[in-house]
Amino acid sequence: MQIFKVGGAVRDLLLGRQVNDVDWVVVGTTVEAMLSQGYQPVGTDFPVFLHPVTGDEYALARAERQDIGGDRLLAFHASPEVTLEEDLARRDLTINSMAEDQSGVIIDPYGGQADLDARLLRHIAPTFAEDPVRVLRVARFAARYAPLGFTVAPETMALMRNIAKSGQLADQTAERMWKEIARALMEPRADVFIEVLRECGALKAVMPELDALFGVEQPAEHHPEIDTGIHVLMVLRQACRFEQPLSVRWAALTHDLGKGLSPVETLPAHHGHEGAGVNLVKAVNARFKVPTDCAYLAKAVCELHTNAHRAFDLRAKTLLGLMSRLDAFRRPGQLANFVAACEMDSRGRLGFEDRDYPQGEYILRAVDIAQAVQAKPYVENGLKGPAIGLAVREERLRRLHQYKESRKAVALAS
Repeated sequence: MQIFKVGGAVRDLLLGRQVNDVDWVVVGTTVEAMLSQGYQPVGTDFPVFLHPVTGDEYALARAERQDIGGDRLLAFHASPEVTLEEDLARRDLTINSMAEDQSGVIIDPYGGQADLDARLLRHIAPTFAEDPVRVLRVARFAARYAPLGFTVAPETMALMRNIAKSGQLADQTAERMWKEIARALMEPRADVFIEVLRECGALKAVMPELDALFGVEQPAEHHPEIDTGIHVLMVLRQACRFEQPLSVRWAALTHDLGKGLSPVETLPAHHGHEGAGVNLVKAVNARFKVPTDCAYLAKAVCELHTNAHRAFDLRAKTLLGLMSRLDAFRRPGQLANFVAACEMDSRGRLGFEDRDYPQGEYILRAVDIAQAVQAKPYVENGLKGPAIGLAVREERLRRLHQYKESRKAVALAS
């Protein structure tokens, strides 16, 4: 029985990065032997156990088992005869196929250390193609390690292109796809994830609504970067820069999908792209079974982000309506994420990256002003039924109008 530290823990140790999770592989033993030593079995797919003291996961070494013709992957099998090299061979990338023994010696049968030094993401074997979701996984690693200079190896990119062309990505479960997308969006350079998917043709297969934005012109006076797809990448990069939560990053990615539907003859104008994009956002949310908070914010930002950008010009009635649409009084966190996504959209333009977004503060302050008007005083004054709500609404409108005028006066004075 031999125990090895494997995978990401070894990779990040060699990169000098913080190691958060450690995976262990056990070679030369059986399920019965593990149980006899107090390891607790977990899961049903593979023989994985929890260490009786540390609680870390220990997996028996396993190898790929193929059908009779040897053409396609069928399953994994674990036995005492499976070697460490066989276990490492089933992994996706060379940098994830290294192990460390209990003496600290690195076992590297597939050139992971050389690829770490070369800053390359390279697949180990052609069996990489047996799991099409690995295309997204490689793009996710590219997003994680882009700040260190990592790129995808040419031969791996070529294989990813073949997978994208095969149409297999369309057959993958929503849950697996969303898991990779969500994890990738939380990487430090989530925009690189999209760039890699686009380079290998997978973006068109996975999210054609987003792929369609590249090459679509925007007005230069508002968008010096011109290209809508480039703008979306810039917005997503700002969301990473400001360490926004997943819901904001997803909204950043999907907020301009409607621009892909703008008639060519009207470009670079995109009249009504907000409403046009709502059904596209709904479709993408449904395709990946996006969690409720992310799905809601993406739809809201798509539909209402231009209202936020011109908040100073909104009438009190429109501003109050915006609050109602966002359920701002009951869900302040949702409103804060909406404002944050709109700020990322504003900053995600060439030359605007470091400009403040005063509209955000204006909207948040307006919500506080409106929310300060409560029903209790009107009830105490004898109002009943719908009259209470009407009175509250009228007072909120009055205060919001007053707020707008006072801000306008300050702006004029300055």
